[in-house]
Parts: sequence; C-alpha cells; structure tokens
Amino acid sequence: MATRTRRSQRRTEALSRERIVEAAVELLDAAGEGGLTFRALTERLATGPGAIYWHVANKSELLEAVTDAVVAAALTIEPAEPAEPAEPAEPAESADSTQEKIRAVALGLFDAIDEHPWLAAQLTAQLSRSPWGPVTPRILESVGRQVRALGVSEGSQFTAASALVHYILGAAGQNAANGRDLGSDVDRGEFLDAASKAWQELDPDDYPFTRAVAEQMREHDDREQFLAGIDLILTGITALHLPRG
Repeated sequence: MATRTRRSQRRTEALSRERIVEAAVELLDAAGEGGLTFRALTERLATGPGAIYWHVANKSELLEAVTDAVVAAALTIEPAEPAEPAEPAEPAESADSTQEKIRAVALGLFDAIDEHPWLAAQLTAQLSRSPWGPVTPRILESVGRQVRALGVSEGSQFTAASALVHYILGAAGQNAANGRDLGSDVDRGEFLDAASKAWQELDPDDYPFTRAVAEQMREHDDREQFLAGIDLILTGITALHLPRG
C-alpha cells in the first residue's frame, strides 16, 4: 500500500501544470474545444484524473490556463518603458521603434490565432466574461505599454490601446475564421478570384465602390492588409493624441 502511494505521488509530481497545458493545446488543435475532455487528457498523459485535478480544478480553469499560455508565448517582445508626460517628445527613431514593437505584438497574436483555430473564440469569451483573468491584462499591458511609450496623453491611453486591441483580435479572428471555413481542400487564390468576379458583376449603380476594389480584393495579402490596418490606427493615434511641438 505504501509503495503504491509513493508511486502515485511521484506521478503527480512529474505531471506538471505546464505539461497538462501542453497536452490540452495538442487536443484543442486536433479536435477543438469539444475534443478537450478530462478523459481524453488522461489518456494522452497516461495518468489518472486525480493527478490532473491536482493542478486544474475544472475545464474552465484549464481553458483559461491554455489560452493564457498560448498568448504569453505569442507576446515575446520586451515591453517598452513608459514615456514621462513632462518630457519633450521622443525622437522619430524612438517612436518608430515603439511602433515596430506594436506591430510585433499584433503579428504575434495574428499568427497565434491563425495557428490555433480555437483561440479566437476563447479570447472573445475570456475578454468579455472574465476581464479580471490573466489573459485580458496580459494583452492590454503588452499593447498599452507601447502606447504609453509613444507619448500618448494619460487621458487617451485607454482609448488608443483599446482601439488597437479590438482591431487586432477582430481582424485576426476573422482571418482565422475565413481560413477555417474554407477548409484545407479549397484553393485560396481560386476562391478570391471567384469572389472578385462576382463583385465585378454587381450593379454599378448600387455597388460602385465594391466593383472598384474587386481586383484589389483578389490580389490582397492577409498579413500585409492586417499590418496596414495597424498603421492606419497608429497614424490616427499619432495625429490625435501625441503632443504637438
């Protein structure tokens, strides 16, 4: 009996929370949220449910931990030090460097959402249902510190950071949904070509703009378009919320 207890303790100690999260990510990537069950997790980890419950209390806690781990891995850049409001405006080179860090944060999240089909839905759920959890502050801090480093006034920092976060998650989530809905058996170029032709055939009186941009839609690159949107927002932040000399 004592030997069995010691073996059980060793298995629990060897099964870290990090390993559970890693296995949960593998299950989510393979089968979505429906495929993540504690039974499937115990089979993948070759352990009993008690060892898993030692580290995570339930599926909600596990999903929160998994989402946070993936987001943390995506946000690997060092946060910028905040700019002092009383200091003179930073040189252009410094502003450019900070904007590059914002683009890096945005692309990190864009690629993570694209790689993990389940992530967009989890981010939406956790940002709306539990903004006090680890995920929302992590994302907001990564973007907000860079916004502050740009020299945005304190009263405008939340608005500017929120605009960036909403765009990043919304655009990245939509891009991932497009790819997921198309499926691996659909050629993206052929799909966009068909959509472009359909737009060009619309009534010119009712849809003059849509017809005019049909060719651009056919040829666009998702990541480049995503970054162009980031640049538009940064241009607005710079024009509206940075002190003018």
